[in-house]
Amino acid sequence: MKTPPFNQFVERLRGVLARLSRQQIATVRDVVAAFAAHSLCLDLIEQHGRRHPGCPHCHCDDFYRHGYAAGLQRYRCRACGRTYNALTNTPLACLRLREKWLPYLECMLDSKTVRKSADTVGIHRNTSFRWRHRILAGARQKRPAQLQGIVEADETFILESQKGSRNLTRPARRRGGHAGTRGITKQHDCILVARDRAGNTLDWVTGRGPVSAQQVDRCLRPVLGADVVLVTDGAKAYRSFSRDAGITHKPLNQRAGMRIDGPYHLQGVNGYHSRFKGWLARFRGVASRYLPNYLGWYRALDTRSIETPGQLLVAAIVTKPAMPAC
Repeated sequence: MKTPPFNQFVERLRGVLARLSRQQIATVRDVVAAFAAHSLCLDLIEQHGRRHPGCPHCHCDDFYRHGYAAGLQRYRCRACGRTYNALTNTPLACLRLREKWLPYLECMLDSKTVRKSADTVGIHRNTSFRWRHRILAGARQKRPAQLQGIVEADETFILESQKGSRNLTRPARRRGGHAGTRGITKQHDCILVARDRAGNTLDWVTGRGPVSAQQVDRCLRPVLGADVVLVTDGAKAYRSFSRDAGITHKPLNQRAGMRIDGPYHLQGVNGYHSRFKGWLARFRGVASRYLPNYLGWYRALDTRSIETPGQLLVAAIVTKPAMPAC
């Protein structure tokens, strides 16, 4: 709309608003806020979506603008003839109701459950579940590249869950249930967490049962700086890894009551474990296959690397190569 007609529209709108009740004004405000959220969402997608407008299908750089679709600029490749936009080949491709994305991301920053988020935003619970894991698939890749200085590493365990699966590989457990035997067994998922004193945190789901030296090597070797001091408990896996990698290692025999040795302790990583499990309890059980998503979600909240819905949206669409499984 050109400026003169727009100014006339604003004047007429003021006259209409003056005759409305407070409840009607609140309704108008909600409508305007929804349009504003949609516009901001599209701006963030266009600004931070696919960094290179070349064809994501054949990687050809010969393309041209091909109109708009759902508010986003589309392009057509001259080589393969296919069209694409800023969301193509991102976790959020083909998702609809973009005017509700930012309000939904606000719910995620508040750690609301699937159903509570669906009720708040006004979408179906299945849509809420699908959006959550599409968003987390991209956002969990926002990780520090390396850990420096004194690095604490320790593992924690969560009972394996096949929640939502139609083909269980074991007898069903009522409401999560308990492990068949005491101690750490192959019925537990192992979560390895490494954290330096600056608060930079990395996590991996290494598999079932106690962590092995090979798993520790695959996870930690690429992310530890040359001058780090690795602080762990007395597990053999860490001793073997540190010896082979040539890393300074400070083991603490916690079974013998050795919890602190000067500046060396595991309070940072153990506190992180405790906060994560307390936060995870609100979801009343998480399937093992989705555990990496929840780890990435909590890491962003705990380290405050993502604090606004816009930052979470950008993290979801600016994808990086996935970390190798341990």
